[in-house]
Amino acid sequence: MQVSIRPHEGRRALIYFGGNAEDVSLNMPDFAVAFPDEAIYLLNYRGYGGSTGSPSEHSLFADGLALFDRVHADHPDVDVIGRSLGSGVAVYVASQRPAQRLVLVTPYDSLAAVAAKQYPFLPVNWLLHDKFESGKYASRVSAPTTIVAAENDDVIPKMSTEALRSRFRKGLVSYHVVSGVGHNTISGSAEYLRLLRGR
Repeated sequence: MQVSIRPHEGRRALIYFGGNAEDVSLNMPDFAVAFPDEAIYLLNYRGYGGSTGSPSEHSLFADGLALFDRVHADHPDVDVIGRSLGSGVAVYVASQRPAQRLVLVTPYDSLAAVAAKQYPFLPVNWLLHDKFESGKYASRVSAPTTIVAAENDDVIPKMSTEALRSRFRKGLVSYHVVSGVGHNTISGSAEYLRLLRGR
């Protein structure tokens, strides 16, 4: 497990799970400015950014839990942020561990369901081994949750994000749609880091 770290003393830390094949270390300069009072941990998935092994749902979930436990031992208040593919890891971790806050950027309720809609001519549920069914874990999350969606998301259908939103406990989620951006351009919005900060 390869992790990019900006150390910081104190109670607060954030863990970031990025999108598919994202070089998460590129976020460090912006995150360091946006979160000056928090230790920052950016996880590179297996097979990317110097991490060895092959990525799978099981291995990413295991790595996510291991990283949370490591960070939480030094920082009692841990925010968990997940973007795109990483939103599934973030939901799972927050369903199993005492996250202080959960932030999901362009999330989905189920990757299998998204794939089935994009490829209706294929038996996706049979072919897709790693289903990343965030909707199954959302009801177990107790941390205040922020969902950040892209108005023009061409990867994750709006109905998938809405379905995930409906799976959380009532009153737990604040929901924001960033206008004029797509799935891969949302981080260029002036609103992006403000929404991640939640303040």
